[in-house]
Amino acid sequence: MTSRTHGTRAPRSARPARRPAVLLLTATLTAVLAAPLLTGCGSTGAAAPVVVRASATAAPPAADPAQVAATAAATDAFGLDLLHTLTAAPDRAGRNVVLSPSGLATVLAMVLPGARGTTADELAKALHTGLTPQQYALATGALGRGVPPTDGLTLRQSDDLWAQQGFPLNQDYLATLATAFDTGVHTTDFRKDPEGSRKAVNAAVEKATEGRIKDLFGPDMINADTRLALTDALHLKAKWASPFRAAETSDRPFHRLDGSTPAVSTMAQAGMFRYAEGSGGILGEPWQAVELPYADGRLAMDLLVPAQGGFEAFAKGLDQAQLKLVLDSLAERSVDLTLPRFHFDTANELTPALRALGVNAAFDDADLGGIPGPGTSERLKIGAVVQKATVEVDEEGTVAAAGSGVSIGVAGAAPAKRPAQLHIDRPFLFLIRDTGTGRPLFLGQVTDPQAR
Repeated sequence: MTSRTHGTRAPRSARPARRPAVLLLTATLTAVLAAPLLTGCGSTGAAAPVVVRASATAAPPAADPAQVAATAAATDAFGLDLLHTLTAAPDRAGRNVVLSPSGLATVLAMVLPGARGTTADELAKALHTGLTPQQYALATGALGRGVPPTDGLTLRQSDDLWAQQGFPLNQDYLATLATAFDTGVHTTDFRKDPEGSRKAVNAAVEKATEGRIKDLFGPDMINADTRLALTDALHLKAKWASPFRAAETSDRPFHRLDGSTPAVSTMAQAGMFRYAEGSGGILGEPWQAVELPYADGRLAMDLLVPAQGGFEAFAKGLDQAQLKLVLDSLAERSVDLTLPRFHFDTANELTPALRALGVNAAFDDADLGGIPGPGTSERLKIGAVVQKATVEVDEEGTVAAAGSGVSIGVAGAAPAKRPAQLHIDRPFLFLIRDTGTGRPLFLGQVTDPQAR
């Protein structure tokens, strides 16, 4: 099944056609169109958050297909920028990495409509978008709704905003989030119980990812100065269209970057897959690539495998245009394939990476003036940007999940060929994407299949 879930609502696939949202405070329904601000109601500490619903327009505008396509490509570019930045860090160089470009782009798309001036310009540049914040939010939200349900696929995405009880929020900002992401708003008390609030936010992400993403926000990432926390939770469980036979799995050598060659559990099969290979040109190093479709027929995992000794140069030089060249060159071919099983997690505090991509004002002299409503003089800035992701690949398919979060606090607070042979016995890159829209769900590198 596939769905985008928000707060306590039923999955999108189980709901009737979208109706105008209303503001829900405890058991009372109140029209929100005339409300100047949104606040919590009653005594609702972190242990008992109130779910608030902002109003969407009666007929939300459809996302422009060209803008959706441009946003998918932009998210590819953003994801590769992040991968390069993270793997360049001394503590990440040569290690396994998995991240969700889509998840992080979504939480930043939830911030962008409230940003102004240099803060908005830097975020937009890092996200590779020239769209208005509202257009970008609408296109990003549309990308998260495009995969139909099947028996072989579970894909759920949940977007939430947690707000300080009594803190006024701009109605236009909330309406943008409601329209683009169908986003729920939870009120809690960061001031009086920051630790309880942190646990509540983390628990919601953990539940949305079926327990795979725990403690998204670490200690002190949410404190008494926090006014908002935005989260995106992404959970994927997909079966291969052509599963590997367990009987064919055996220990085979894998050539690590350090020259060691351990025996790792490696799957094998021969069949028809979309395959490409190349040498030289704009990609420099010789490479091979194969696409493994999932049973739903829409999602796929693409594996990019540079020649032995060429991984670091290839991975460092790969950009969105070059990735597109590889993916566009894939064509049906008989392939003798081996692939190591792998399962690992990555956790990142992404403020340094975003600063390296030119996002500084949001953390320093931020202008997030489009988020607060009337009645507050507090200036806001981003406190932390975090993501945790996990991926597991075996004979049956793939299970992957990611939690992404932003805390916002008070400022200062071809012709017939012989079968191609692709024995993946060396470091490689992987991409899990929606082949219909190009949306990158997960992106990473595997340099040691045995590492956890």
